[in-house]
Amino acid sequence: MIKKQLLVLFLFISTVAFSQTATQNYIDENKDLAVELMNTYHIPASIILGVAIHESGSGTSKIARYLNNHFGIKGSNSSTKIRSAYKGYDEGKDSYQDFINIMQNRSKFAVLFDKYNEYDYRSWAKGIQRGGYAASRTWASQVIAIINYYNLYLLDNRPEGYVEPPTTVVTSTTYKVRSGDTLGRIAERYHTTVKNLMKKNHLKSTVLQIGQKLKI
Repeated sequence: MIKKQLLVLFLFISTVAFSQTATQNYIDENKDLAVELMNTYHIPASIILGVAIHESGSGTSKIARYLNNHFGIKGSNSSTKIRSAYKGYDEGKDSYQDFINIMQNRSKFAVLFDKYNEYDYRSWAKGIQRGGYAASRTWASQVIAIINYYNLYLLDNRPEGYVEPPTTVVTSTTYKVRSGDTLGRIAERYHTTVKNLMKKNHLKSTVLQIGQKLKI
């Protein structure tokens, strides 16, 4: 029994470690492009990368691999490898540019350029969510969590000595366990760790029950 529990824990840790490595590799491969786009269009590089990581699973999703679509943008494609309602691109960088185009050309997002600078990533994330980019009510908090976890804000054009304003409102995300969920998968999805989830929810075991509610 103990060996089985250790094996399950090892698999959890291995899955999270693999995810973190894949994400860091994705950041290394795309950070220069994100900074270039930030310097040209004045949208935080952290937001560009954070959204791409979230929407593409750090480049591992099917639409990223087969359609070069890193931002979950819907549209037509000519792929013979995948049937999808998502837009296809010749190269990944074309997907990045299209994300910028959407931000600039759709009125609900275009206003953000006048309201926020390129280092206020929290306001950008919340503004993009308000503009209807994603249906999930926790989308912005998930993108912000990615940015914080991987220190992506260090890529932004922050002035010397800049001090980030304190967060005045603390929001708590509650997740309802579904069939097939494990603590490892949930931790990966919300960019946290199994240990943190167990501590926050006062769990003594990694075993979950369908319908169980967890604080993220």
